[in-house]
Amino acid sequence: MAPRGRRTARVSGDERQDAILTTAEALLGERSFDDVSIEELARGAGISRPTFYFYFSSKDEMLLALLDRVISEVEHRVSELPRNFESDPAGAWTRSIGMFVEVFVAHRGVATAAIAARARNNDVRALWSKSMQSWVDFSSDVISSEQARGAAPDGIDAHDLAVSLNLMNERVITAVLNREIPAIAESHALDVLSTIWIRSIYGSVNPGRS
Repeated sequence: MAPRGRRTARVSGDERQDAILTTAEALLGERSFDDVSIEELARGAGISRPTFYFYFSSKDEMLLALLDRVISEVEHRVSELPRNFESDPAGAWTRSIGMFVEVFVAHRGVATAAIAARARNNDVRALWSKSMQSWVDFSSDVISSEQARGAAPDGIDAHDLAVSLNLMNERVITAVLNREIPAIAESHALDVLSTIWIRSIYGSVNPGRS
């Protein structure tokens, strides 16, 4: 019998939702999204199947919440990086791309599930597209600034270059996450991607150096 006066801690709704998402990510690290059942998600979160539906109407809605959390992590961590493109352009681009690669590799199961779901789920596709657009806008603004100050040569339109480079990142990282053939080795992905970005923007792998 529990000691008199001792109360069992109540689990809040937010904690239950977090428990579902944590369980889902752990399971997605082991197998595909389609192979994960709602029963397993509920059991792992310590709730019943009906309670699962109080927080998410479907597995797809849960996946959307997972993807949103991963994207928010990328955006938060990138926003905290020093944006010293004038003094260290190569380093600034490498750190930004590296943060993107690092977060998505760390959340491989969520990323691969979301990438696969884009073809059938409009909400996942819209969130992914919105995030891609924000990264394109950021890249395009920096490239335009670098061209305006004479550090990067004029040539390809800044927006078009930003779109092309970001789509390249998306496809290369997708191949890495899915362990496709062909694909770049995961350990080489950042070096390859950042080198292509820097050469494409500045025409040199060491911009600003004589």
